[in-house]
Amino acid sequence: MNTQLVESLVQVILSLPPDERSLLEEKLFSNIPYPSTLELAHLAQSGGAFDFLHNEPDTYTLDDGEAI
Repeated sequence: MNTQLVESLVQVILSLPPDERSLLEEKLFSNIPYPSTLELAHLAQSGGAFDFLHNEPDTYTLDDGEAI
């Protein structure tokens, strides 16, 4: 890896005026697609953030409440 080149680029970017820096960010990040709903659902399901729900009791059933 060319660390010296990366450091030089960072210094150049940091020295840019705000409008030029915004233009650079727009050029760099405009082609990055947003994740789809399916990708987000898969991430939520496989990420482990909701694993605690597997140990929660089933408080509600289909017989609770009124039908919609």
